[in-house]
Amino acid sequence: MLRPFLIALLFAPPAFADEVNIYSHRQPELIQPLMDQFTAETGVDVNIAFVDKGMAERLKAEGSRSPADLVLTVDIGRMVELVTADVLQPVDDAMLNANIPAEYRDPSDLWFGLTARSRVVYASADRVKPGEITTYEDLVNPKWKGRLCMRSGLSDYNVALAAAYWLHHGPEATKIWLEGLKANLAHKPQGGDRDQVKSIWSGECDIALGNTYYLGQMANDDSQKDYAAAVRIDFPVFENGGSHMNISGIALTKSAPNKVAALKLMEWLSSDEAQRIYAETNHEFPVKPGVARSALVQSWGPFTPDSLPLADIAKARSDAVKLIEDVDFDG
Repeated sequence: MLRPFLIALLFAPPAFADEVNIYSHRQPELIQPLMDQFTAETGVDVNIAFVDKGMAERLKAEGSRSPADLVLTVDIGRMVELVTADVLQPVDDAMLNANIPAEYRDPSDLWFGLTARSRVVYASADRVKPGEITTYEDLVNPKWKGRLCMRSGLSDYNVALAAAYWLHHGPEATKIWLEGLKANLAHKPQGGDRDQVKSIWSGECDIALGNTYYLGQMANDDSQKDYAAAVRIDFPVFENGGSHMNISGIALTKSAPNKVAALKLMEWLSSDEAQRIYAETNHEFPVKPGVARSALVQSWGPFTPDSLPLADIAKARSDAVKLIEDVDFDG
C-alpha cells in the first residue's frame, strides 16, 4: 500500500527491510498503481513523501540519517541537481542496464530513466493544418506572431529544450531562436503545460509547447477533456535531429537504509509489467524497448526521438539558462 510519510521519520529508528522510502517530485497518486502492484507481488511496502522543491538541500541536511532510499524526479535537470549535491550512490545492476537504453541512464550509473516524454507542439485542430510545423526552428517563423503560448522559459522542461537546441546549433543561433519565440508570443509566459492547452481551446493562441503526457492526462479528465479535444499533437524535430526527449527518473540515495529492497523496486520499475502500467496510467513512453505505448499515445502517430544523450543536455542547462535570462524571455 502506498502511504505518505512525515519528516519525523528523520528521527525514527532504522527501518525494516520490508519497506522502501521515496522522496518524489511526482505526485504520489500518479505512481500509486505501480507501488500498489509492487507491494502486492513482493510484500514490500512503499512510503512516499512528495517533495516539490528543495530535495537536494533536504537530503544534504539529513545526511546519513535520511530515511529516503530512493528519489523520483520529473526532469533531467532536477536529477542533475541531486548528482551535483553528491547525495546519490551508483548502482551497477545488470537488469537495469539491460532494460534501460544507455541514452536514458547516467554514464556513471547514478540515475536511470523510467519513462520518456517528448516536448511537442500543441496545435489547434481547427486553425493549424497538419504539417505547418515540422521543426522546432519553424516556431520562430513570423507567421506565428501573436499565436504562440508558452509557460516560463525558465521552467525545467523549456530549459532542457533550449539546452538541446544549443547542442544542435550553438549559442548564437539559440539566442536568435529564443528571441524569435519571444517575438511570437501571444502574451507573457504563464501557467503550466495544461494551461497552454486551455489557451488554445479559448482562442488566445493557436500553438504551444508542451509535454506529450499532459494531453493524455487531460483527455482522460472529464473536467479537461474538452480542452484536449481542441488540440492536436505534432512532433517537431530539430533540423538534422529528432524530437526532443526528457525523462522521469530514479536514483538510489547515499543513505538508503533499505538498500536491498530499494534495488528490488528499481529493477521492478524497469520490467515489462511496470513499464506497461506507466504507459497505460500516465500516457508516458516506456523506456524499455518492446513495451507498447498506450492506445491513446499510439494514436498520436510515430515520431523520431532525438539522439542527444540526456547527460549532455544536462551539462548544457546552465548555458541555456543564461541565454534565456539574457533575452529576458519572461519579461
